[in-house]
Amino acid sequence: MISIRHSQERGHANFGWLDSHHSFSFGSYYDPAHMGFSALRVINDDRVAPEAGFATHGHSDMEIISYVLEGEIAHKDSEGNIATLPPGEFQLMSAGSGIRHSEFNPSRATPLHFLQIWIQPNVYGQQPGYQQKDFGRSPGLTLVVSPDGAEGSLVIKQDARLYQLLLEPNTRAQLTASKARKYYVHLVDGELDIEGTTLRPGDGAKLADISALVLAAKGEAVKALVFDLP
Repeated sequence: MISIRHSQERGHANFGWLDSHHSFSFGSYYDPAHMGFSALRVINDDRVAPEAGFATHGHSDMEIISYVLEGEIAHKDSEGNIATLPPGEFQLMSAGSGIRHSEFNPSRATPLHFLQIWIQPNVYGQQPGYQQKDFGRSPGLTLVVSPDGAEGSLVIKQDARLYQLLLEPNTRAQLTASKARKYYVHLVDGELDIEGTTLRPGDGAKLADISALVLAAKGEAVKALVFDLP
């Protein structure tokens, strides 16, 4: 089973300093048909103006992943973590029992473009945590997040895995799947074929009851995120 949600169908909010597209219900955007998928709760495609950002605010019991596409994020949180995320890096913040943080675009000229992803944890009230890593640009599927830190991945408090997918034109990758699991693909760049269906940037695909996931680039390079969910 595959279900596609096209980029233009997503929720949208524009506050001037922030232009955001929501794959699932978030903030003032509410759609009961799109409340999340398995443990995946939020994918926000955020563009932040230079010298603007999210003021200090709090989260609890949520696994929050940021993936920088353009520009940089200046991060600061109540656990004492102060960091900069350049393009291509992933950040995983485990909010646990409670954390406060800010995210800011420090550039005077370059917009910030990043994906903000929330995954619901399977344990609650834990110590907050912070992880950050660049996983390189190797073609194919690269494990970025897992529950056990396999292959040097960031450790998430959920039975979930996130892969970075990079494909050259007219190449493909395959993920061994389980019919007991659910899968979600978010396309960032290029055109991606999944089971004869073409995804374009901003599109998302929900997949269930499958035993293999074949991901094929068409005539241009592909960048995408692939989620393996309970």
